[in-house]
Amino acid sequence: MRTPYIFTAAAVLLALPGTALAEEVDLPAPVLEWSFYVLLIFALVVAVGIFFKRGKDKRSESMSELLEEHHAVIHSVDPDISVTECVGQMNEQQIGAMLVMKEDRLLGIFTERDAITRVLGAGLEPSYTKVSAVMSNNPISITPSTTLDEAMAIVSNQRIRHLPVVQDGQVLGMVSAGDLTHWLVEDRGGEVQELVDIAGRKGGT
Repeated sequence: MRTPYIFTAAAVLLALPGTALAEEVDLPAPVLEWSFYVLLIFALVVAVGIFFKRGKDKRSESMSELLEEHHAVIHSVDPDISVTECVGQMNEQQIGAMLVMKEDRLLGIFTERDAITRVLGAGLEPSYTKVSAVMSNNPISITPSTTLDEAMAIVSNQRIRHLPVVQDGQVLGMVSAGDLTHWLVEDRGGEVQELVDIAGRKGGT
């Protein structure tokens, strides 16, 4: 993930000697070449610094911060609902899992994997099977203070894709492996533009 940003920045900067530097500063070729390489090294150092700083900051953010930032919505169903109805709601919401709750109390989680292995794989009739009979009971959950880095470690080590966020028995939201990955890499699109802006300012001095 890191290499493309650095090579892209380097590629952008390769155009500078014949344009901004050469046109704005009347210096001998050896001096221009030396200045270009100094600028290139500076830009690469900045690229690495931006990457690690942003990555570290993002990984240390708590689930409460991320859920608030992304306006998390709790998707849940009653335990007595049929698998067919539950899957229908999942398709409508375009999500891969549904929390199973009774009066705001988390009982379990029903996922696409459960539908395949515990319903279809077991030869059950979805329309007559209650979601409570095939859900994953007592799902692994995290707290609002759990960091993005910690949540990703749980997903990886436990080999699960969804994590309810719970505090004092109250469900605050649910995050998926896809959410965690997206949050980790988002906002990286502006890094190359930052490098170009920095290089432009340096070239104009």
